[in-house]
Amino acid sequence: MASPSGPLPDELRNPAPARLPAEAPGYRAICSAHEAAMARGDAVYRDPFTGLYAMTAAYLWDRGECCQSGCRHCPWLDRGSPTAER
Repeated sequence: MASPSGPLPDELRNPAPARLPAEAPGYRAICSAHEAAMARGDAVYRDPFTGLYAMTAAYLWDRGECCQSGCRHCPWLDRGSPTAER
């Protein structure tokens, strides 16, 4: 896949629905933690429920391609359906 051109598109800022659906418990808190990390320019943030680290969509976008690791915020996934995977 080619490297991205420009900043992360707004429609790719939210978690990929196939990885974290909007109705999942804690969705809003997770999105808030993610947005705060991106505003600070951090590559990762700590999930408020599990304590695990997750990479931000901006960091993944800057990498230029999907690493096939199942990242929650992968901007390279097909967002056309809630279960779509690339």
